[in-house]
Amino acid sequence: MTTLFAPTALLPDGWADNVLIEYDKEGWIVGVDSFKAQPQKNSEAELVSGPLVPGMPNVHSQAFQRAMAGLTERASGKKDNFWSWRETMYRFLSGIEPEDMEALAAQVYVEMLKAGYTTVGEFHYLHHQRDGKPYADRATLSRQTIKAALETGIAITHMPVLYAYSGFGEKLPAEGQKRFLNTVPELMKILEALHKDYQHTPQVTIGFAHHSLRAVSPEMLREGTRAARKLLPHAPIHIHAAEQQGEVEGCLAWSKMRPVEWLLENGNVDELWTFVHCTQMTEAETVALAASGVVAGLCPTTEANLGDGIFPLVKFFNAGGSFGIGSDSNVSISVMEELRWLEYMQRLAQHERTLIKQAENPSVGAVMFEQALSGGAKSLGRKIGKIEIGHRADFLVLDPELPFMTGKVRDHILDAAIFASNENPVKDVMVGGRWVVRDRHHKREEHILERYRQVMRKSK
Repeated sequence: MTTLFAPTALLPDGWADNVLIEYDKEGWIVGVDSFKAQPQKNSEAELVSGPLVPGMPNVHSQAFQRAMAGLTERASGKKDNFWSWRETMYRFLSGIEPEDMEALAAQVYVEMLKAGYTTVGEFHYLHHQRDGKPYADRATLSRQTIKAALETGIAITHMPVLYAYSGFGEKLPAEGQKRFLNTVPELMKILEALHKDYQHTPQVTIGFAHHSLRAVSPEMLREGTRAARKLLPHAPIHIHAAEQQGEVEGCLAWSKMRPVEWLLENGNVDELWTFVHCTQMTEAETVALAASGVVAGLCPTTEANLGDGIFPLVKFFNAGGSFGIGSDSNVSISVMEELRWLEYMQRLAQHERTLIKQAENPSVGAVMFEQALSGGAKSLGRKIGKIEIGHRADFLVLDPELPFMTGKVRDHILDAAIFASNENPVKDVMVGGRWVVRDRHHKREEHILERYRQVMRKSK
C-alpha cells in the first residue's frame, strides 16, 4: 500500500484540503481521507507539491497523425477542407511500417502524458500492409500502439475500427483506403486476439469502433455491433458522426436522414456509445443526442483545424448531454487548449461569455474539467476520472509556482489553468499508481524522441 498526501485535491464533491490517498500495488485507489494532519517528515506518505486533480481521458486519438502536424497547412489552389486534408493523410500513412507505428505512437503518448492525459482512446483503422494485404497476425499494428502505451505508461482503450467503403451506398473504397479495409469476421479476429492477450492487463481496455456511416453498410453496423457485444459486452463503441457538411449531404441523399438522426433511430445505440465530432446537427438532433446517453467526443483543435464546424455544446449541455475531449489528429496536444477552445467557440457563436456552467457552480473551468473527466471515463469504459475508492490512481499535480497560478485556490485553480495559461500547468503525472512524468519530464522521453526522429527523417 502506498500513501500520497495532497495539500489540496479535487474530490468528487469538490475541493478538499489535507487529503490522504492510499492506492495498492495494482494501481487502484483503496482509501481517501480529507482534512488530515500533514504527515511528519519520517512518515511513509509522499507529499505532492501542488494541487492534485484526476488525470484527463483523451477520448479520440489517431496517433500516427501527429507526424503530419505542420505539413497540411499549405493552400492547394482550390477550396481546402477535410476532404483535401484527407488526401494528404492517405499519402503519408501509405509508407508506415509496424516499427514506425510504435515509434510514432510512443512519441505522441509521451506528449499526451506531459499535457495531462492519462488514458488515450485510440481510434485505430490502419490495419494492413502497404499493398492492403493483412499481416500474418492481423493485429500487428494494433499491438504496436498498445506496445507504445505500455512503454510510456499511458493507459489505453484501443478500438480497432471497422471500415469497408468510401461513401454512402457501399461505394467502392479508394486506393488510399486499402490499408483500412476489413469485413466484420476479419475485424473480429483482431478483437479476439487482443482481448485474449490483454484482458488481464489493467493498463489496457479493448473496445470497438465503426469508422462512420459512410464507411460501413447498415448491415455491417448491426453485425459488427452484435459481434463486438458478444465478445466484449461492456466495451465502448465509437463512431465518427456528422463531422462535415458533405457527410450530411451524402447521408441525406442516401437515406433521407442526417447521420446523427439515422444512428439514433437505427443504430440501437446506448450509453456505451460515443459519437465523435457531431459538428453538423440540428437542434432536434442535439436534444435527442443528449437524451440518448451517448457521449459526444469533442476535438475542438482538430475540428477548427479542419474547418468542420462548431459543436452546439450549450444546447447539448443544458439538455443534460455528456461529453469528453480528444486530441484526434494530434495537431495540438493540450488538455487546457482543448477545453479553452471548447468554451471559446461557444462564446464566438453565442456572442456571450461564461456559457458552460451550472447553477450550483459558476466556475466555467471547474465545470468543464469535471464534465470532461466524467464523460471521458464513460466514453473509454474505464474506472477513471475521480479521486475515489475503486478508481485508478491517475493523478495530475499542477504547478503552483507558475505566475498565473499565484494566489489561486479551489475552482480558481482550474479557471486559471484553462483560461490564463500560456504554458502547461501540469508538473507531475501518475497513471495506475506509477509516476510517469516528474517535474515535466518522462524518463524515456529522449530515447523515444530519437526513434520518432528516425521515422520522420525516413518519411521525407
